Amino acid sequence: FVASLATKLSDTSASEIGKAYGKTTYLITTLKQVSPGTEGAISLEGTIAGIIGSLILTIYAISIGFINNSALIPSILAAFIATNIESIIGATLQNKYDFLTNELVNFINTFIGAIIAMLLYIIL
Repeated sequence: FVASLATKLSDTSASEIGKAYGKTTYLITTLKQVSPGTEGAISLEGTIAGIIGSLILTIYAISIGFINNSALIPSILAAFIATNIESIIGATLQNKYDFLTNELVNFINTFIGAIIAMLLYIIL
């Protein structure tokens, strides 16, 4: 649960900070420079903001006793991986299929984050 929320905060932080402060944005699939706000675009500033967002949310969940310390790394890694998968979906599929709305892609993103976190927690 925490990883899915950390994933969403990571995605939102990365998107908003990347659009506002990203000096150079690249399409995740080709690494060619694109305009900020392009579906599937990533930037260093946005990526760092996403990691910080997931870190803050996960540390908060640990501090209130919702999860234990051992969930820190799986949650942050899952958020990072899922956020990048969402960028790949945005760059490759979202404009091709009308049913892939932002809401559905966000649901897929948070679902992937939760699944990856559970797998990482088991493995680690």
